[in-house]
Amino acid sequence: MAQLKKLSRPATFVITKVAAGVFVVWGAVTAVFFVNAFAGGNNAESIIGAESATVPGLREQVTAQYGLDNPLVEQYWDRMSALATGDLGWSYQRDEPVTHVLAGQVIPTLVLAGAAALMGLLLALCATAATVGRTGASSKLPGVIEILLVATPPFWTGIVLLTIFSFGLQWFPAFGATGPVSLVLPTVALALPIAGVLAQIMRNQLAEVDRSAFALSARARGLTERSVFWHHTLRHAMLPTLTLSAWTLGTLIGGAVLVEQVFSRPGLGRVLVDAVKGHDTPVVMAVVTISAIVFVIANTTADLVLPLIDPRVRDLKGADA
Repeated sequence: MAQLKKLSRPATFVITKVAAGVFVVWGAVTAVFFVNAFAGGNNAESIIGAESATVPGLREQVTAQYGLDNPLVEQYWDRMSALATGDLGWSYQRDEPVTHVLAGQVIPTLVLAGAAALMGLLLALCATAATVGRTGASSKLPGVIEILLVATPPFWTGIVLLTIFSFGLQWFPAFGATGPVSLVLPTVALALPIAGVLAQIMRNQLAEVDRSAFALSARARGLTERSVFWHHTLRHAMLPTLTLSAWTLGTLIGGAVLVEQVFSRPGLGRVLVDAVKGHDTPVVMAVVTISAIVFVIANTTADLVLPLIDPRVRDLKGADA
């Protein structure tokens, strides 16, 4: 009986995380639906366009065709039911399925967000490792730089990078997505603030771990500060950093909007801006749904990986199950 209970703990944990993820996606989509419903604007006008708005009877025909005259609760139920079956709906602006609108746009955004999250984590790790064992002003300067990076908007950083490395030095293409080289500057623009946050978290966690018994014991055996860092304290300092990195990946989907605009890159950013301007509700909801799903997958993956890194997390989760 005890073995069955022990075997059920991982399954219970996974089921709980999946249920929480479904709730997050539902909450995000629901919020967008009702915010859009009460924000004003006319979906019928978005569908028929300004040029055809004066055609007699067209507005009424479109309203009935798309169910825009149905009660709001019924519209909400229809939209959620469609999303549950994988139907993203029909774009009002482009008069084609939303899946066609987003085709070719999702992957560039995911690649940019993933590259920025990975670069941010690596930069944070390098910054933390560079300050190990240092004291005085040299140990505080990185913290000041990290605060500046966090406070700087990615789109402003992108403009500076364009000015220096594209228009000035001409090392990288200024616009478009013409290959891996064109990914460098937008990735850096998104990664620098993330690196600042992750480095601060990692350094604070490292300061706590350094006072632990196993770290003091390692130093007592004659190990250098860098040996203690790489072989003992780094693994424990990485735990909250990995969790925050997963959260960062999800939020970067939304953060890529302005950066994609600055570098004129294809992706969900440009699609979302056009959809919001045109009151294209199905496209907006589809982008939010995709962003929420990526956010949930990234965080769930981090929660599943952490117990593999530190057995204490696994034991704690097992005790709670």
